[in-house]
Amino acid sequence: MESRESVDLDLEKFWYIIKRRWLSAAFIFTICVGAAAVLGSFKKPVFEAQGKLLIKKVNQTSALTGLGQEIGQLEGLDLKSSPINTEIEVISSKPILIETIRKLKLKDDEGATLEAKELAKIINLRAIPATDVLQISYESKNPKEAGDVVNELMNLYIENNIQTNRAAAVAAGDFIAKQLPETQNTVNEAERKLRQFQQENNVISLEEESRNAIVIQKELETRITETRVTLAEVTARFQSLQSKIGMNFQDAINSDSLKSSTGVQQVLQNLQQVENDLAIAQTRFFTAHPTVQSLIGRRNALQRLLNRRVAQVSNTTGFSRGNLQIGEVTQKLTEELIKSEVETVALKNRLNSLLTALEIHKQRINRLPKLEQTEKKYERQLETAITTHENLLQKLQEVRVTENQNIGNARIIEPAFVANKSIKSTKILFLILGGALGTLIATAMIVLLELKDRSVKTLKEIRKLFGYTLLSTIPSLKKKSHVHNKDANTLPDIPVRDNPDLPIADAYRMLQANLKFISADKPLQVIVVTSSVPKEGKSTVSANLAAAIAQLGQRVLLVDADMQSPLQHNLWGVNNVKGLSDIIVGQVEFETVVSGGMLSLDILTAGATTPNPLFLLDSRKMETLIEDFKNTYDFVIIDAPSLVMRADALALGKMADGVLLVARPGILTSADAATAKEALERSGQNLLGMVVNGVIPENESESYFYYAKDYSDKDNSHPEPMKTKSF
Repeated sequence: MESRESVDLDLEKFWYIIKRRWLSAAFIFTICVGAAAVLGSFKKPVFEAQGKLLIKKVNQTSALTGLGQEIGQLEGLDLKSSPINTEIEVISSKPILIETIRKLKLKDDEGATLEAKELAKIINLRAIPATDVLQISYESKNPKEAGDVVNELMNLYIENNIQTNRAAAVAAGDFIAKQLPETQNTVNEAERKLRQFQQENNVISLEEESRNAIVIQKELETRITETRVTLAEVTARFQSLQSKIGMNFQDAINSDSLKSSTGVQQVLQNLQQVENDLAIAQTRFFTAHPTVQSLIGRRNALQRLLNRRVAQVSNTTGFSRGNLQIGEVTQKLTEELIKSEVETVALKNRLNSLLTALEIHKQRINRLPKLEQTEKKYERQLETAITTHENLLQKLQEVRVTENQNIGNARIIEPAFVANKSIKSTKILFLILGGALGTLIATAMIVLLELKDRSVKTLKEIRKLFGYTLLSTIPSLKKKSHVHNKDANTLPDIPVRDNPDLPIADAYRMLQANLKFISADKPLQVIVVTSSVPKEGKSTVSANLAAAIAQLGQRVLLVDADMQSPLQHNLWGVNNVKGLSDIIVGQVEFETVVSGGMLSLDILTAGATTPNPLFLLDSRKMETLIEDFKNTYDFVIIDAPSLVMRADALALGKMADGVLLVARPGILTSADAATAKEALERSGQNLLGMVVNGVIPENESESYFYYAKDYSDKDNSHPEPMKTKSF
């Protein structure tokens, strides 16, 4: 249901757009159709000849022999291309067209040789759907020429097709012959890369190496375990021997070296002999005795000599004399200690070698997959290169055989005959094309005009934009050629005052009545009339509303607060030398500048123009004036500036009982409406409602907007008034 309503609304909107722009659209349409009719009338009868070609995808000779099937085969480069469309382009190519013109000596209307591009425009090439048949048509004023052109085109195309296919075979053979050395080089290069890879990575058979890798790893791990066990045993034996003899490995080495040194042992024996003699001498003589002193000297000399020889043999001076003379058992234990240390070092070296070998083996295992992948890549490259080379050799043999075959992909299935009657008149076609073109251009023009004109067009759009209470709609009536009692320089009408019987005056009285009903409990006394942008008619609405209220006998004051663009003095024909601005700054008194507009209606003009009206209007003095106006008058209407332009209306609205918004189709835009609405809501104004001014009844869908036109047509003695000017 909502979808149906949406469609109805769109159609209705489109219909009113057509109504607004129909005159321009009709003008464009008429020009296009007229031009098409004129062109069609000059069109002379023409004759058309047709011929048909069968386009074969594969050459029959190649298909039967199985050789050179690719030569002349019709294939598209991608899924979107069509072989028949490609052949259409071949037929319409410049060389074939030029040859056709040369053989048939075709001329243009001026008698000059026909250009190839002109011939291409006349030829009609069409692929018959769901077939491999191509239809060639040609139109000419000469029926024989039409048939000759079609037949010549088909013959030239078939001849060109055969030559092209044969040339393709020759070119293919030459190309393959040139490619063979390159493919052989590719094979050699692939073999070299594979061989180099195998040599650099010590690859013989990666497959066999992969199978044996785990076995080798287990053997290495077993040997490492055995070596560690043996090393532990030898280490334990070494530590046991070391604890028994009380010396470390270096001491054992030194002890063995000193034990085996003849020089050390001889000096040691001499030293021991001297020490024995010294001990005996000391029992017989005093220490100072020459014999004792001589032995002491010899002992010290031998001790020094012993130290030097020990240092020479063992590279140490801190060796005890007990280590110089060890027993046979100790000597054997020392030798065992040395052997254990040597065996320990050997086992450690073996263990390190095995661990290194295991690590290298694991790294090799980890590299095997990548090595296999790389080897397979080189093997595939070699295999591909060999296959390519062998295929080229085979293709070269096939192409050499195909070069001598008479191959072609097309044949004539229907030659063109001389036309005996002209084709149908194109006048109707010209009219149809003119109508279609006119419709297209007219539609485009309507769209451009609508896009350029961004204003809101209808009352419905305005109500949708604002969503405020609609208090009245002021129709925009067409101006007639006879306006009573007015000349070209007359002031704009105030219909409520000048023509109170017109429907537009009733619209203003309806506005007055609706304002009265809005606040029945607390009657309105001061209202501000404003609009979103200038030219929407707020000043006209203010003047007519003031006149409508004054006609009821209430005392009304109309204040022009638009100090930048005042208009009330023009509407009412009063002086604007002094006014509201002068009262606020204290230059004059209210009683000296107020003017009478009509019975019960006074006018307070804007007064002198000021660069900053908001400073005056948003002042304490203005609030005091409004209070004074309320004490003097029954109703005060303030004509305020537009909301988008200035903030004056917002300041005045806070001092009044409410704000009345005026909107006009054709002037207001959606952006301006949004700005004005946001300003009103943000400032917290008491919005009484809105008046839609200048409504064109023909643009609205609701029937009640036509009352003005119907009403004004009832009595011809009352001419329609001039369309009111909006300010």
